[in-house]
Order: sequence, then C-alpha cells, then structure tokens
Amino acid sequence: HTIIITFWITGVVFAAVVLFMAYCVFRFRHREGNRAAYEPENKRLESWLTIVTAVGVTALLVPGLFVWSRFVNVPSDATEVEVVGQQWQWSFRLPGKDGKLGTSDTSNVSAENPLGVIAADPNGQDDVVVEAADLHLPVGKPVKMLLRSIDVLHDFYVPEFRAKMDMIPGSVTYFWFTPTRTGTFQVLCAELCGQGHPLMNGVVMVDTQEDYVAWLGEQQTFAQLSAPQQTGSADPAAAGTLAPGSKISAKLETVEAR
Repeated sequence: HTIIITFWITGVVFAAVVLFMAYCVFRFRHREGNRAAYEPENKRLESWLTIVTAVGVTALLVPGLFVWSRFVNVPSDATEVEVVGQQWQWSFRLPGKDGKLGTSDTSNVSAENPLGVIAADPNGQDDVVVEAADLHLPVGKPVKMLLRSIDVLHDFYVPEFRAKMDMIPGSVTYFWFTPTRTGTFQVLCAELCGQGHPLMNGVVMVDTQEDYVAWLGEQQTFAQLSAPQQTGSADPAAAGTLAPGSKISAKLETVEAR
C-alpha cells in the first residue's frame, strides 16, 4: 500500500507543478511595455511552501516507518539460518536439535572448517552444515537469515521473495520472511564480487514439513564433519597385512591404446 500512497502524493504534486508552470508561461509571457516585478522575499509564500512540503514528506514517511518496523522486528518463533557468501558460492548453517546456532568467527575459516564455526561452543556441535548451494526451508514458518561474507561484498537476493540484503565482511546483516508456498526459487548474488559473479547462483527449496524433516535428517552436522577421519581398515588385506597361509591373487588389466 505504501507504493499506492507514494504514487498518489507524487502524482498530485507533479501535476500541480506542471500546471503552475504552464500557467506562468502563459500568464507572464512577453508583451510590449511589460516590466518584471521584483520581490526579494515573500514570508507568507515561504510559510505555505514549508507547511505543504512538511505535510507531503510526512505523508510519505509515516506509512514507510510502519512497514520498516515490520521488516526489522523478527517474530520470536523465527528459525535462524546462517548464509555464508564467498567467491563464488553459497553455504548454509541451520540449528540442530537444540534449536540454537553456535557462534562463528571468520578467523576460524579453514579447509576443515569452511564456515568458521567455533568448536569450543557446544551449541555449534549439532549445527547442520550445508556446503551445497541448495537450501531447504519449511513452508509457513518464519525464517531469519543471518548473512555473512568471508571475503568480499556479496548480496543475497531471492527475486521471487522480494528480499535482498548486502553481506559485508566483518559484519552480520539479516532479514526475515515467511515462505507461503512450496516450490523452487533461485538465489542470486546482487553485488559485483569478481570474475565469477554471474555464476554465483543457488536454490531455495520450500518444502512441506515432512519433506523438510526428511531432508534435514540426511545432512551432516558440524561435529560429524569435524570428526577425525579413519585412515585404517578392519580388512587385513586392505590394511596391507595378511594372515599366515592366506593366498595372494593378483589381476592385471590392460587398456588398449586408442
């Protein structure tokens, strides 16, 4: 509705200014013997212009403040989802069973910890880490997107949600929305961020609650991703040791040159 209010106020002002200019051009056109009247100031006219301008600006500003209040005040039941932007890909982090996101720090970013999650924070151990560019969300539930960049300026933009926000290195920005229907929606970066900027795409899939829970159960947690990987094997043959008396067989495969 603020767009309609803005349209009517600016439209009326524009029409009034244009009509007044046309009147002045016709009424005060050049005529023989006419001399322009010089009036250095007119306090009455200045007062009216100030009042009319103040009323117009207030009429434009006040409705926008109500909308802005709804935009920045996040519902108390909103689920927090962290979005991490880096050249040139998206990553996501969702709260685990405790419903809380662990803290993170860009200084912790490494190949083993690409999102910089602080391992000492117990709230982060069960966080769900999605390194792919596909994010799933449940339909009908408010979501607060925490936006973070670990290299340069990015902008998380979902056109069909009519929602976008800059991602600034060293800061956490946010916005919130409530998905109202299921579907697949494209994610774009709306801030020029380097050579691969046009390829920095992703997908938000809005699922039913059942599909969302099923997808969430397939994802790995931070604790699972950061756990030491086993390099040995229980199979003695695979480990390089054989029991006494066991036979060794080898198979040689050749590939015909082409």
